[in-house]
Amino acid sequence: MQLHGVHHVTAVTAQISKNAAFYTQTLGLRLVKKSVNQDDTSAYHLFYADKLGSPGTDMTFFDWPDIGPNYRGSDSIANTLFRVNGRAALDYWVARFDELGVRHEGISTFAGRDMLRFEDPEGQQLTLVDDQGASYEGEVWLGAGIPEEHAIRGFYGVALSTPTLNYLEPILTQVLGWQETHRETNADDETVIVYSMDGGGPGKEVHVVEQPKLRSARLGAGGVHHVAFRVKDLDEQREWRQRLVRVGLGVSQFIDRYYFNSIYFRVSNNILFEIATDGPGFATDEPLETLGERLALPPFLEPHRAEIEAGLKPIEVQQA
Repeated sequence: MQLHGVHHVTAVTAQISKNAAFYTQTLGLRLVKKSVNQDDTSAYHLFYADKLGSPGTDMTFFDWPDIGPNYRGSDSIANTLFRVNGRAALDYWVARFDELGVRHEGISTFAGRDMLRFEDPEGQQLTLVDDQGASYEGEVWLGAGIPEEHAIRGFYGVALSTPTLNYLEPILTQVLGWQETHRETNADDETVIVYSMDGGGPGKEVHVVEQPKLRSARLGAGGVHHVAFRVKDLDEQREWRQRLVRVGLGVSQFIDRYYFNSIYFRVSNNILFEIATDGPGFATDEPLETLGERLALPPFLEPHRAEIEAGLKPIEVQQA
């Protein structure tokens, strides 16, 4: 029984228009769904992904304009790692970030792979990782003019910060079945461990850094709300829920998000995991050619469209 990799990452923004411009125009992702938070319909929920909206490529944002800035710290999902193909792609992104004024570090190496750390306009911590030509099941989006050979190819993984591995490690290995595949000490003399699922590699890694000296993070704009991991279908999801219940982890009921089905559970006070099905997918209610061009609502919210639209501030997202 395996989770099959990162499904999506959901973060928080207080500046939805700037957010949309950065992820579509600067990073070259496609806005595949413009919807609302199903638990708070006053807030947009935007989904950025590859051309097809493939599972494993989808960075999403809740629009909470009144929230304060994210406070970085331990016990958090601290970094989202995207994949690109080759060192030349990283060199391209260094030049692009310099041209567009994006905050970034220099190219570094971790676990035998080159990577480039950078931030979005609200301080969201992000990284591009050379996937060394690994297979990619999606299709890159070329709408922003980024060359195909340098375009973002979905997720490489996520990084978690924890004050201690003593509690988290048994959940990752014994409950979720992940394997430790690399351990390294970083420049700050902190232990970083790579856990792999379903064979590991791009899209199937979680990096955990032990940071006992940091205060706990506080979620805000520029922070990550949760990370979701992939299962193929509802049958696999049911098996995982039974497993989580059996070991005593608090887990939600099954929630139909219309584009996928979800269950949620916490692995610490601040770190929320989701297990999400690969389907039905984002083309369930819109043609592939026009994904993200109108406000999409799941059927149970459609009768309230007029009220919901009246409560939302229009977003002018330029389609490249």
